[in-house]
Parts: sequence; C-alpha cells; structure tokens
Amino acid sequence: MNSDEKEDCECAPPQAQLSPARGDARENEESENENPEASRMKRAAAKHLIERYYHQLTEGCGNESCSNSWCASSLGFSRMDNNAAAVKALELYKVNAKLCDPHPSKKGTASTYLETHGNQDGNSKMNNKDNHSVRDNFKEITYLTEEKVYEILDICGEKEDYSPLIRVIGRVFSSAEGLVQSFRRSKPHTKEELKSLQGKDEDKDEDEKEAAAACSAVAMEEDSPSASSSSSSRLGDGEAQKLGPDEVSVDIEAVRRMYERLLSNEKIEAAFLNALVYLSPNVECDLTYHNVYSRDPNYLNLFVIVMENSNLHSPEYLEIALPQFCKAMSKLPLAAQAKLARLWSHYTAEQIRRMVETFQQLITYKVISNEFNSRNLVNDDDAVVAATKCLKMVYYANVLGGDLDVEHNEEEDEEPIPESSELTLQELLGEERRNKKGPRVDPLETELGIRTNDCRRPLVPFEEFINEPLNEVLEMDKDYTFFKVETENKFSFMTCPFILNAVTKNLGLYYDNRIRMYSERRITVLYSLVQGQQLNPYLRLKVRRDHIIDDALVRLEMIAMENPADLKKQLYVEFEGEQGVDEGGVSKEFFQLVVEEIFNPDIGMFTYEERTRLFWFNSSSFENEGQYTLIGIVLGLAIYNNCILDVHFPMVVYRKLMGKKGTFRDLADANPVLHQSLKELLEYEGSVEDDMMITFQISQTDLFGNALMYNLRENGDKIPVTNDNRKEFVSQYADYILNKSVEKQFKAFRRGFHMVTNESPLKYLFRPEEIELLICGSRNLDFLALEETTEYDGGYNKDSRIIKEFWETLHSFGEEQKRLFLQFTTGTDRAPVGGLGKLKMIIAKNGPDTDRLPTSHTCFNVLLLPEYSSKEKLRERLLKAITYAKGFGML
Repeated sequence: MNSDEKEDCECAPPQAQLSPARGDARENEESENENPEASRMKRAAAKHLIERYYHQLTEGCGNESCSNSWCASSLGFSRMDNNAAAVKALELYKVNAKLCDPHPSKKGTASTYLETHGNQDGNSKMNNKDNHSVRDNFKEITYLTEEKVYEILDICGEKEDYSPLIRVIGRVFSSAEGLVQSFRRSKPHTKEELKSLQGKDEDKDEDEKEAAAACSAVAMEEDSPSASSSSSSRLGDGEAQKLGPDEVSVDIEAVRRMYERLLSNEKIEAAFLNALVYLSPNVECDLTYHNVYSRDPNYLNLFVIVMENSNLHSPEYLEIALPQFCKAMSKLPLAAQAKLARLWSHYTAEQIRRMVETFQQLITYKVISNEFNSRNLVNDDDAVVAATKCLKMVYYANVLGGDLDVEHNEEEDEEPIPESSELTLQELLGEERRNKKGPRVDPLETELGIRTNDCRRPLVPFEEFINEPLNEVLEMDKDYTFFKVETENKFSFMTCPFILNAVTKNLGLYYDNRIRMYSERRITVLYSLVQGQQLNPYLRLKVRRDHIIDDALVRLEMIAMENPADLKKQLYVEFEGEQGVDEGGVSKEFFQLVVEEIFNPDIGMFTYEERTRLFWFNSSSFENEGQYTLIGIVLGLAIYNNCILDVHFPMVVYRKLMGKKGTFRDLADANPVLHQSLKELLEYEGSVEDDMMITFQISQTDLFGNALMYNLRENGDKIPVTNDNRKEFVSQYADYILNKSVEKQFKAFRRGFHMVTNESPLKYLFRPEEIELLICGSRNLDFLALEETTEYDGGYNKDSRIIKEFWETLHSFGEEQKRLFLQFTTGTDRAPVGGLGKLKMIIAKNGPDTDRLPTSHTCFNVLLLPEYSSKEKLRERLLKAITYAKGFGML
C-alpha cells in the first residue's frame, strides 16, 4: 500500500467497512430483474437481520444469564468497537448464527431489534412503522444542542427505548463536523428555561407532554441539512473572529449539564465511548494532513466537548478510546494548544485536577501493563507520549490559572559572559559550542508568554503532575540523548520536566554535565596536538588548608578572566601535603571548607539572621564585586560536579537566580519580623498617617551599628505614609531590602553562577525550590532508608553479627552524631536529592578484631569496618573516628 492509499484508508469513514453487504445484492442481480418487489423485501429482511446481529454484539439481549457466545450480555464476552461489530454482524448473518430474542428486562430497548419473522401480525407492523418514522426524523440531526438532547431524551423516556438517542449520540459524537457545530453558545437562558433544561418538569400533565412532543417534531424538521448549513454559517467564522484568545464558541456549561444527565445511563455512556473510538483517528488525520484548525478555529470545540466527559479516566476508556484521542489531541498546532491552555486556566482547581488525573491514569496504566526496559523504551509508546503532551497543556493552564507574577523580573547581565578562547579551534574541529543561543525554552511557554517561575502558587500543586511509575521505567541516558539530538521521531520526557521528579531530572543534569566535561577534555587534547602545548584536561586546584580561600579564589579568578571554558572541565582538588587522590571525595571536603569560610560572619560578605538561621548578602560589605562573582562560581561548580553544599539561603535567592526579583511575599522567608510588621501596616484599620507617623524614608544598620538612611522616593522623608499609599510603601520597602540594596553584590554573584551553568539545562528543568534541593541536598535524614539500600563487601552481609550491631549503634546516635557519620563516610552531612535511600553506601570488611579505627573512601561512599569483638568496642571506635576525622591519607 503506498502512502496515498494509506492516507485514504486512515481518513475513510467507519461506515465504509459495511460495504461487503453489497455483495449479496450483486449475487441476486438476475432475480431482481425478474421480481423487483420480492428482491427489495429480501434485501430489507437481510438488512434487518444484520442490524439485529449488530445490536446483539454491541448492546446484548439484556439476559444476564445468556449463553450465546456472540451476545454482549453473555458472560466472558469480549466487548468490541462498533467498527468490528459491524463486520462481525455480517459474518454471523452469512453463517445464520444464533440470534437472541430481547429479554423481558430489556423491554424498553426491544424496539431496537426490528422484527423480521414471517408470522408478524398487523399491530407489530404498525409499531415498527411508528418506530421507523421516529428514527427517520432523528437521522436528519447533524449536530446537537442541549435542548435537542433533552427533547430526544424525553421522547425516549416515554417509549422506554433509548436506542434512538444512542444512535444520535453515536452519529454526532463520531463526526468531527457534527461535534464542532454542537452545543454552540447562544443568548443566555432565562431562569425558567434553565429550570426546564435541567429536567425539573417531571410533573407535567399529559397535555404538556403532547405539546413537548409536538415542539420536538418541529425541531426535528428544522434539523434538515439546509438548516444545519445555515446554522453553521451563523455560528462559524464570523463568531470565531470575535472570540478572545481564551474563548471558544462552545457552551461549556451546557455540555457539562448534558453529560451530567446522560452519563448516569450505562447504554448512553457506551455510545460516547464507541463514538470516541470512531472520532479520534479521523481527527488525527484532519490535523496531521489537512491543517483543519487554521481553516476553522472552531475545530477546537471538539476537544473542549470531549474533555468535559467526566468518565474519561474510567477503565473502559483506557484501552483504546483515550489513547487514540490523546494521539489526535497531541497533533494540535501550537496556537491551538495555547488557546486550550488559556481556556482551561479559567477552570477551577477541581476541574484541572480531573483532567490531570485522566492523563496520569492513562500513563500509569500503560506503564504498569507493559514491561519497559532499555530495549523496549517507554519513549516509543505512542499512548504515553501523547498523554504526556496533552498533560503539558493542562500544566500550563494550571500555571496560568494560578497566582502569577509576570512583572518582577531580574534584568539580564549587561556584560555577556566571555566566550572561550578555544572557540575558533572548536569551529575548526567541527565542535561548535552547543546552545550558543542560550538555554532551551519550551515553545508553548513562549507562545503563552509566561514561565513556570512566574507562578507563585498554581491551581493544583506541581507535585501532582509527577508520575512516579513513569520515572521508575524511564531510561534516562537514552532520554537525555533524545533531548540533545531533538529529532522529530524520538520523544524526550526532559521536554516535559513537570512529569519528572527531582531525582530523575538530577540524573539528566548529571549526564549533561559529564558529557560537557568529556567534551572539554577532548577539545583540550586536540588543542594540545595543534598548538604543541601541554594543557591540563582538568580544572585543577591545589590549595592549602590554612589558606583555602586565598588559594582557591585567586586561582578561580585567573581562570574566569583568562579562559572561562576551563570552569566546565572536571574539578580536581589537591590539598598540599596530603596524599588523597580526588575521585570526588576530596572535592566534597574542599567545597565544605570553602563554604564554611565564605559564610563566616567575621569576613562580612554575608549577614546571618539568628531567628531564621539564614544568610543574606551584606549590603555594606567592604569586599569587591569580584569576590561575590567567585562565590557564584563556587556554587555553580558544586552543581556542575554533583557536590552538595551546606548553604543556608532564603528561597528568594534561588528565585532571583532563576530571573525573578524579590517581592513583599519573599520577606516572609527572608525576614519574617519585617514581613509581619509590614503586614500589620497593611491591615491597620485606623489612620496610618496620624497613628504611626512614618515616611518614605527608612533606616538600616551597618556592621558597625551605624544607622543608614534611604529615601524610597525622592524627598521621601517629607512624604508621609497614609492609608492610600501604604501598599506602595510596602512594595518599595521590600524592593529595596531584597533587590536594590544588594544589587551590585547579587549581580556579581549571579554572573559567577552563570559562568558555569549558562549552557546547562538547569533553568529549563528545575524550579527554584528544586534548585535549593540540588545545591543543599535534603535536610531529612532517613537512616532506615539508608540501611535498606546499603551493600556489603569483603565477607559481610546484612545478617552478619557486626553489621546488625553497627546499625543498632548508628540508629542510637543523636542527630549531630549521625551528621558526623555521614560527613565521615560520604564527605557531606546532607542527603542527596531523593533522600538517603538514593545514596549507594558500601560497608566492607577491613580485617579481624583490632584497635584500629574505621576508615572510609569518601569518593565512593565506602566504609571500611574491622570485625570488632563487641558492640561496645564498635561504638567507641566509630565515635572516635567520626569525631576527629580530618584530612586525607593513602591506605
């Protein structure tokens, strides 16, 4: 089959598969010529039988104990979609298979089975004729309104036969054209109309029912193709042009009321399900090949209507209907996705959560029902990928609908970060630097004009978008490759970071950093060959413990000025006079010592808040900007080299690093006492000017206790704060404390940080709170989780006596002693991203009982533990080791 034929097949209407029935007519062509009337009756009888088989396969006979294997009511019957049922009905007719009679319990739907037996009496024929007349009217309906649905529902309720409504729903909801025209907005309903639409007219007398039926008949006549055409014109392009960027022409409230009334009926619910199976492939074809949305923006109505179905997450939809619909929805052009996101941003948190749960359930169902591994990647599962793309639209709707702050953005660095002096050589070698245009930005984010960091508080917590089962099966090395290559036929979940947890994203960042290190190393080797100079492939720092700040910062300053690209090499630290070889552990201690020195209040670069135990930039520091730049470099190097720092900044620092200025709300974390005072000022019910007598001049105290005055406005000391301008005063006060007073220091700090991370996907993947976790690690130390994941070597196992005594001893330690143990074993007293359960620690046997202390390889998180003779000796030796541990040596 060539591509054109394949496209035709994909776009073909489902009814096409009933075409084999025409063969019967051709076989009897000769008899038709002889007796046309008899031939017509035979064809009609065959058609009626096939229709009965079809309904038997899709609806069943209603007998719960039915034994017919080809009846939907029988136990063990595998439900099939309408398309397959139509084909199977034809096969059953040809072999004259068993045909069930409607069970008494299904009396209301018995009229759907057209009687074809020869012994029908006149009354039966009359009833069939009446049914045909009703169905003929319904066949003219090409789109639905709320009123039409309720009219048909009332008629079906009177006859206790809902099959006509099921057919109408099946026809309209399986047709993209019909669904797009359905439930259009019109003039607002009056209270009386809404009352009747909501089914509160149950006590009507017989005359009113007859009048309603008459009105219904008139409505059916108006549903002729010509009426439909005029309606389409009335509600089509003209209305679409008047709609705002977050508006659609569909009456969403009407759709919700319709679903609420109809979904309680199981048979009607099945009609929605089967129609969606029909609809989705054709919609996917329209969007992929026919560019239908650009021609008719109202095409978006289709997705709005389907997504209002509150049963989409039910098991019946997960197998076929919802995956196909997600595939179609994922084909929407960027402008359509943005419009859906804007529309959904006006929904309530519960409505957003329902959509999140719908897509999350599909992803989880597909993940747990398949065995994904390195050979069978979850990235290749179309349903999971499509659902993730759909979830992205809901994610940005969640951001847009939340508490946004799009105004307070940090200014970009005035000076661009200097390029590497090796750039020309790289281009010569075909190694042009990646991401020269800056960090990646999501296209939908650009289209909407917002960033995730603009959202203070989303409608639904970000954590609800993370899918843990997906994170467990995701092969991050492969996913990272797809992320960097950016091919159309391979999807990377790193392009949808909201679905990934911090551990998975950290792994992606680790791969990015390592690959960049290897690239710099390779470039250095090639550079050495071309230039004939011996260059170091590592960022080598040789420092003295007693002068660690002077040695480290001077060396880093030289590198930052001469060749910033060297900062992206792998860090290699050597302590002068010590034998330790840096495989990661020496670097960990280096960072810890540097941080201890930098944040020493005696140096005066940062101030320490006793109440919050947090550091803040010292606005009156005597240190120059270069010193803050170097501190930013150290912070960036820690992330780049996967080291955790014992840094205590308020969250506003990480928000500022991600491009957002500090505001009054950030003071709650950075300076809670000042925040509370300003909050009381805003809430004060008396006269602010008369009672408080404050002006737009504020004072600060420097390191020496001297008061420094600052005018928030020109001549601020002469402008009183009143009830009218107090909001402006509070805003400017917070802006001064968090931004203006430390502007020079923070800009230098941020510049140093970006020297290392400017090419990293850090900003794309992580939110500010995740950046803090990345730099500082987890403060929650769960040693039971560490015990579960620890491995043993050298003859030890989890059942060894010494191992059991070791864990009993460790669990009995206090909080400070546990931190010392972590510091001794891993080089840091903080848990990695994801907690101690993600730390791979090894306890290895280091000989028989001895007086020697335990030792460790911090580079590899290995504890070398002798087999001490008693628990008391183990405790005494271990405490001495972790308390007095300092420095490195060769064992």
